[in-house]
Amino acid sequence: MIWDTFLAPFAEFGFLRRALVGCLVLSVSAPPLGVFLMLRRMSLTGDVLAHGILPGVALGFVLAGLWMPALALGGLVAGLVVALGSGALARATGGREDAALAGLYLTALAAGVALISWRGSAVELTQLLFGSVLGVDDAALLLMGGAATATLLFLAFAWRPLILECFDPSFAQAVGVRGSVWHLGLLALVVINLVAAFQAVGSLMAVGLMMLPAIAARHWAREVGGLVMAAVGLALVATLAGLLASYHADLPSGPAIVLAAAALWVISLIAGPVDGLLARHVRRPHLEG
Repeated sequence: MIWDTFLAPFAEFGFLRRALVGCLVLSVSAPPLGVFLMLRRMSLTGDVLAHGILPGVALGFVLAGLWMPALALGGLVAGLVVALGSGALARATGGREDAALAGLYLTALAAGVALISWRGSAVELTQLLFGSVLGVDDAALLLMGGAATATLLFLAFAWRPLILECFDPSFAQAVGVRGSVWHLGLLALVVINLVAAFQAVGSLMAVGLMMLPAIAARHWAREVGGLVMAAVGLALVATLAGLLASYHADLPSGPAIVLAAAALWVISLIAGPVDGLLARHVRRPHLEG
């Protein structure tokens, strides 16, 4: 029973093994970025950028079909244009960056869906929006591995500046921390991880693997290091559970992984020791009387 349920799918099908390896790699790199987005009160920025990569992916699809290098390059360029363009528009017009970001991502989402619908079938549109484990080939694995390597190297150098800017930006500025540089680096890596993830989980679902474990982690730890470890652990569990659900229930891989992550978030929200509902509202026996 255990073999048939948990191990046989990966032992029998090579495409599932590739999807598992790729998603496990992303589960190590994407959730730490989600933790820093959450700490900087930018949780929805990941969702915006996930939509923002779609026109680039769509243009790559129109020009080269489902060829991974073209899709990845197009998504990376589009995501960076949305991420950096919103700040440039805000500075040029004197408006708010979040308003410019909203305008750009809504335009990008509509343009991407229109392009894919114009040149592709409904099956291809669904695959690009929600992912497909069949699409995780060697090129996709290389992209996922490269994204994870770049992310971990960046965090190794940027760990202290990012934490300092999150909790005390005035002191960070006083001691010479160049916050804008680290901020742009963080956004660039968010885009890279979203591009790497879309082949397996889709452009609309990629942000779920980044943000849901990070949001759930706040109910299991208080320090940043603990938050990152909890987020990675939850993402690894969600990846395995989601791929198994995708196989056994014949579901798209992206929604299955995100639903598994959402289930872990709900469990964390209820039973987590840090501000979980039970911890906050159920009196412990040693406190009674």
